[in-house]
Amino acid sequence: MIYLADNLDECDRLGWCIDTKGRGFSETLQAHSCKPAGRGQDTQFSHEPKSGQIKSVPYKGKYMTLSDPDNEAVPFGLLDCVANKDTQKFVYDAGTKEIRVETNMSKCVVVAPTSRSAGPFMSRDMTYADCKSVEKKFKQWIVLN
Repeated sequence: MIYLADNLDECDRLGWCIDTKGRGFSETLQAHSCKPAGRGQDTQFSHEPKSGQIKSVPYKGKYMTLSDPDNEAVPFGLLDCVANKDTQKFVYDAGTKEIRVETNMSKCVVVAPTSRSAGPFMSRDMTYADCKSVEKKFKQWIVLN
């Protein structure tokens, strides 16, 4: 499981997880309220430290990918695994709790400062930005594998 260290404004205290955009499978990713047991597994991701890949648990063979780096709202996609693909490599630093994009180690995976309603849950954009310019609460992640 990968979730933001700070609950921010998540009203049900569920936290923020990586999630597919919309219901079920989607090729675009966002941050979303972590879902309670039995309410969907599309917020279940794991980080493979050796390869650097962040894989979807329910969608076999699908990995987080920096698929559209110029898109400020949705730069990350959930795409087929490609061995040694640079845009699928992420470095997690347990000390700083930052997930960095291996192709540009100055950039971190971050959540947007504003949230929106998502049915009974909440969501916000998940993007990447210069690590030095983002408040800790928007870029610190807990990775439990």
